[in-house]
Amino acid sequence: MALAAVGLLIGRIVSALENEASLIGGVQDELIQLNHELTSMRAFLEDADKTTIQTEGEKTWEANVRDLAYNHELTSMRAFLEDADKTTIQTEGEKTWVANVRDLAYEVEDIIDEYMYYMNKQKVCGKFTRFLRQIVYAPKNLWVRHRIATKLQKINSMIKAIPERNRCYGVDRVGEASSSSQDHQSRLSNLSESSLFFKDDDQRCKATTTGLVDGQKTTTRCFLCSRNEWFKLDRVGVAGPGSSSGSHDHQVQVRKLNNAEDPLFFKDDDLVGIEDGKKQLLDWLVDKEESQRTVISVVGIGGSGKTTLVAQAYNSRIVKRQFDCYAWITVSQKFVVDDLLRSMIKEFYGGAKEAIPVDLSSLSYRELIEMITNFLRLKRYVIVFDDVWSSNLWRDIHVSLLDEGLGSRVILTTRKEDVASSSFRVKSHVHYIKLLGASDAWNLFCMKAFSSNPNRCCPQHLKTLAQDLVAKCKGLPLAIVALRGVMSSKYLESEWRNIYSSLSWELSNNPGLEVVKTILLLSFNDLPYRLKCCFLYCCLFPEDYKIKRKRLIRLWMAEGFVEKVRGRTPEEVAESYLMELICRSMLQVVVRNQFGRPKRCKMHDLMRELAISTSETEKFCVAYYGREANDEESATNRRMSIQSIDRELQSWNWKGMMKLRSLLVFVVEEIALPLGLRLLRVLDLENAPIEVLPEELVDLFNLRYLNLKRTRVKELPKSIGRLFNLNTLDITDSKIEVLPAGITELQNLRHLMMNHFEYGILDGFYFSRGTTTPSNICKLKSLQVLTGVEPPADLMKRIKSMTQLKRIGFTNMREVDEEDLCTAIQNMSLLRRLSVRMIDEDEYLRMDALSSPPRYLKKLALVGKLEKVPCWFHSLQNLTALSLGWSRLTEDPIPYIQALPNLGRLALCNAYEGGGQLCFSEGFHKLRILCLWNFPQLNEIIIERGVMPGLQEFNIWRCMQLKILPHGIEYLEDLQELDLMFVTNELIECIRGEGSKDHQKVQHIPRVYHRKQTPDGPKYELLSRSTVVSDICCQIRVVRSFLSFMVVLHCCLE
Repeated sequence: MALAAVGLLIGRIVSALENEASLIGGVQDELIQLNHELTSMRAFLEDADKTTIQTEGEKTWEANVRDLAYNHELTSMRAFLEDADKTTIQTEGEKTWVANVRDLAYEVEDIIDEYMYYMNKQKVCGKFTRFLRQIVYAPKNLWVRHRIATKLQKINSMIKAIPERNRCYGVDRVGEASSSSQDHQSRLSNLSESSLFFKDDDQRCKATTTGLVDGQKTTTRCFLCSRNEWFKLDRVGVAGPGSSSGSHDHQVQVRKLNNAEDPLFFKDDDLVGIEDGKKQLLDWLVDKEESQRTVISVVGIGGSGKTTLVAQAYNSRIVKRQFDCYAWITVSQKFVVDDLLRSMIKEFYGGAKEAIPVDLSSLSYRELIEMITNFLRLKRYVIVFDDVWSSNLWRDIHVSLLDEGLGSRVILTTRKEDVASSSFRVKSHVHYIKLLGASDAWNLFCMKAFSSNPNRCCPQHLKTLAQDLVAKCKGLPLAIVALRGVMSSKYLESEWRNIYSSLSWELSNNPGLEVVKTILLLSFNDLPYRLKCCFLYCCLFPEDYKIKRKRLIRLWMAEGFVEKVRGRTPEEVAESYLMELICRSMLQVVVRNQFGRPKRCKMHDLMRELAISTSETEKFCVAYYGREANDEESATNRRMSIQSIDRELQSWNWKGMMKLRSLLVFVVEEIALPLGLRLLRVLDLENAPIEVLPEELVDLFNLRYLNLKRTRVKELPKSIGRLFNLNTLDITDSKIEVLPAGITELQNLRHLMMNHFEYGILDGFYFSRGTTTPSNICKLKSLQVLTGVEPPADLMKRIKSMTQLKRIGFTNMREVDEEDLCTAIQNMSLLRRLSVRMIDEDEYLRMDALSSPPRYLKKLALVGKLEKVPCWFHSLQNLTALSLGWSRLTEDPIPYIQALPNLGRLALCNAYEGGGQLCFSEGFHKLRILCLWNFPQLNEIIIERGVMPGLQEFNIWRCMQLKILPHGIEYLEDLQELDLMFVTNELIECIRGEGSKDHQKVQHIPRVYHRKQTPDGPKYELLSRSTVVSDICCQIRVVRSFLSFMVVLHCCLE
């Protein structure tokens, strides 16, 4: 981690030198000298980061090196630290030295940011005012610059003294074990990242390539998307003496990524060693002779595959058909009963396609219990409580889980046998997870590490070492998968031998160290220094938190973790970091899009424990859990998240946290906002119940990221333009309706999200609204994302200049804007997402002036009346999601859409009024979700065999002339859900019950839902059940359904 400190600081210094022509001579000279020292230090740290630290003294020494990384002599010190990272650290002196390096590195970062703060402060006023300030404050400015230059000189002197200290305390041996500084400079000069584009099946595929020279080997790592699946490509070559890149004997190894990040095992054919356990669970779950509620506990140590085993059974088709409703609840160590009950309601209601009560957050414990019991009455349910640490859980929630003799099941996963053996006062079963045997462990490792090799076989020259390494994992799946993440990019026998020797030393000298922690530390130490920072940053999120991909990427960017790469955007580079962490199994994907691309991820609890422990040691970040930080923590904290509080934080000593760079808030209680944190780069207040932003917010000149999503804030400060370093501003679903004029001064702004969704009227035309935006928004030439724009009259004539945009969304558009809109879209060649909603449903949305859409457009939402299908629809070759709302076309749109090769989501809402038949005769090969809503004349749907072969969700709503089941629905073998809402009784009677006319055509579909309107409100039933209560209707009122049309549209807008 010392290397990470050095590397990031070098980037900060370079940025300061590039952007500040006004640097006073002393400061500029000191920064240049500091940069040279740190660059050398980084080379050393790159080696040190890959070396196992053996003793307490070595750990302290490594930490000191990391601190020095932030200093003036950064260049030379970096080379030294690269060596240290590859050398086994043995003495207390070495550890102390490394810790000092880290602290000095942090101190330099503080000095640089403080200087930038004062320099930026002079830029926020007009020219005349700035002139007066320069005169009035000239003495103070000179004093500030002199003070900063003096600090840098002092640190430079300290760094220059390092070599002498090395000789005095024997630290020199670290450098001797590695190559010379010239070798390090050569290696550094060969670090490169560039954009590669591949053609595969006429699809554009991007790869990130990193060239590394290490001894006699070069490795080129690429990420590419081929056939809509993510791969990692490693090109290995043997370099000649003195060469900087592999020149011959290249081998290309491609590893499929799309499943690597899932919890240990993903598909049935990837299961290793858990087949018997899955069969046992299924037998207990569907035992028809056991009618009372039963508790099933699955016990095993962390990383043994408990969650994976239960997920395989829970998601099986036989279970989905046997139970009426389902819920998966992650518990974790620190749980709040009311929050668990709310999660149960969300899971049950969401799975049943019912609208979640809007007042859920305000309900009391008793009201929550009553809501759950009412929902579960006369239902056979299965609920999983994952990661249970206390037997008190059952005491707190069992009253909500009715036992009506219908064969309901409760599953617990836990590490603690006392939890599994608790008296639940009902029939219970316990399944103990066994660690993998030698054969299964070896098969799992080969399956993951050598997936691209023939038969997934290990190369013969590595087999002995590989088997020895796998043996050290002791059959623990998480350790095996983590080891795969380290070894899959290593091809030389010497590399494998070095890892084996390092791991052997750890295990033999640390008898109390758990093997899994050793393996995980090995995975962490093997990360490039920037990825170490990215990984540790994730532990700021609460346990089991589903982190949105885009949010994480933008946070990394704001913190400065993402390096500049010629020809690539910071977002692209950051996403390559995320893919690398996923590939190494350091992060797990929990939500994907229809093509397997990660949308949300989380940290395994063991990985998170490792990250928290390392972060505290490295003074990298800290998570607050209800106690106030002490003075020492406050003084050293650089990043903090507040995850629970025991009282209002009015008394917090924010002024004592002057080093804070990131503050993330995850509490629902009111909290006093921090003031005076002038070095703050990230302020993430998503979902926080705040109503007013303090005026002092605009003094945070270093702020890069401001998240006000779903807060109660009604307005932004008028002088928000002073935050000219801001990269991301998210006011989605806040109360802000108008942007202040000062927003146009944010020249570094890249992401501006302003959508407001009206969740109470999601089935109406006015389901969303935008934010009134100044016409001068066009001045922001760095913007990549601009959503929720409610344009003033003159904006549409000027927005065509924003050719750099990749995503844009308009609301309240008018017919008169047609030509300007089309011209603007025509100019936005980089556009990936576009959404347009007219001011009302009778206003025509004319797009005829658009001759051809942007080539790489992926998501499109058009909400408004169309005279005809746009002639350019056929050219949307990269489109993955399409929504047409209130189009009211008189010609059938299906022939224009069916040939789109990558379409995965299609929503048609009141889109066609020209006839009674829709025929899906060909195409739609990648369609996963189809929604047909509000077709007033539709009386027949025809699906030919072979069309939509991968369809998983089919929604038919408010088609009141449709009296028969879609012809050919039996051909949709992958269909998992059919949702029929407010349709005719004739259609429902055709499939109700086993003896009905068309029941056989839908019996392969696990979930068939029906909703109908009654005088008492909407009623719901699940038609696919095979239990004795299959014809009983649940008496549940829903406010309004969250339509899949809106899901698709939201996908386009977000």
